[in-house]
Amino acid sequence: MALFAEYDQYDALGLAELVRDHEVTPAELVETAIARIEEVDPKIHAIVHPLYQPARAAAEETPSGPFGGVPFVLKDLIQTIAGVPTVSGSRFFQGWVPMETTLLYERYVEAGLITVAKTATPEFGLLPVTEPEAFGPTRNPWNLDRAAGGSSGGTGAAIAAGIVPMGHGGDGGGSIRIPASCCGLFGMKPTRGRTPVSPGSEQWNGFAIEHVLSRSVRDSAAALDATEGAAPHAPYHAPHHEGSFYDATQRPPGPLRIAFHTENAMPSQVHSDCIAAVHDVAALLEDLGHEVVEHRPMHRAEQLARWFFTVVAGNTAAEIAEAEKKVGRKATAKDFETATWLTKMMASLFSAEDAINALRGLQAETRRLTQHYEGFDVVLTPTLGQPPVPHGALRPKGAEAAAQKLVARSGFGAALKLPGLLEKTINEVFSFIPFTPVANFTGQPSMSVPLVWNDEGLPIGTMFTGAFGDEMTLYSLAAQLEAARPWRDRRPPVRA
Repeated sequence: MALFAEYDQYDALGLAELVRDHEVTPAELVETAIARIEEVDPKIHAIVHPLYQPARAAAEETPSGPFGGVPFVLKDLIQTIAGVPTVSGSRFFQGWVPMETTLLYERYVEAGLITVAKTATPEFGLLPVTEPEAFGPTRNPWNLDRAAGGSSGGTGAAIAAGIVPMGHGGDGGGSIRIPASCCGLFGMKPTRGRTPVSPGSEQWNGFAIEHVLSRSVRDSAAALDATEGAAPHAPYHAPHHEGSFYDATQRPPGPLRIAFHTENAMPSQVHSDCIAAVHDVAALLEDLGHEVVEHRPMHRAEQLARWFFTVVAGNTAAEIAEAEKKVGRKATAKDFETATWLTKMMASLFSAEDAINALRGLQAETRRLTQHYEGFDVVLTPTLGQPPVPHGALRPKGAEAAAQKLVARSGFGAALKLPGLLEKTINEVFSFIPFTPVANFTGQPSMSVPLVWNDEGLPIGTMFTGAFGDEMTLYSLAAQLEAARPWRDRRPPVRA
């Protein structure tokens, strides 16, 4: 089978148009994607489960839909395909095969996308870097010594390296926007409830929402058109909107009033590259005719971090209990990474009152921020607190790592109350992602846009957050920025 030499010159919609015009076949596109996986994945480790034979079979049927015949990757977390292993980055799930296909994945298939592989994720999607012990680190195509981000890091690396033009991700604390920033891609986290949550797959009390990472803005918008809409009997729905998201990318946004700041919402010292990127983009926005105003939110960073971690810890404990039912055996500390098991143990130290108070605190902060930004259309911040970090930078080392492992294996939960045992690790994680979690607990749409690269040649994303339910404004603005400062032809040193 001949490969399609010009594959990398097109976004997903562009490839689908070639298929419709009979200039290339889905089979040629699938074989090209497979060849690219085999060429570049040994360097980046983005793929955890190839799906070559099902992809070849799907390509023979000439899929219809807006992305008919386009190769795609699926993050190996939350979304499942009946009969295909899902391990969620964990040793505990090795050998488990789900029997159901989730609704969002069915919508990808209806849109014509052909999944060629499943991509790496940290264990249970907990960390903002993709370095699971079960598979090893996913490496950033811009610099193999740096993280590709997480938890959708496998997807981010696969797109950046040219394997596919678009892929699936999920975002509970920034997990679409983080790898988009690290890998020089566009990443939109839609409004809470915009894409379907299948029964049993809601994550982190609704903080997590799934969509795609892509090279082009229009691919992301068209994918949201194809997949939006709550599942039947969903507990909440995103607000109704008029028109298509794709159409929003085809019209200018008009002059917007944009607030910007570089004040961290979680404990962090924000890197100068990330601060400089925001000021650079603020100047670009002014040149495009927008009103740009510095407007600090005055977050209580330590309190927000504790509330957010309380919710995540409780959900992690519940997910491990659910995993035990799926696998059919009791879990032990040896089945999981130390950080995952300690997070579960921490949940046992929180009371039901603590959990409800954490949720109420985040809801109160949501109301405060809504009032604080009244009169603004969009808020601009850094996506991350640092450029892509070296591998292992967010993991404890030496005596700290040994102490945590000892506590996890001993099951002595009271030791977690010892000062400094977990705080340093938690704060190091949040120091990398001091901005992204806000839109998860507020439920607002938020996107990372690749407009800046630093002196080391690493992408530095800038993040735009819109009003609840208003992806339209964000997509229109993103398309304007894409035209003003194109990024799609920028390619990392490691690519197929």
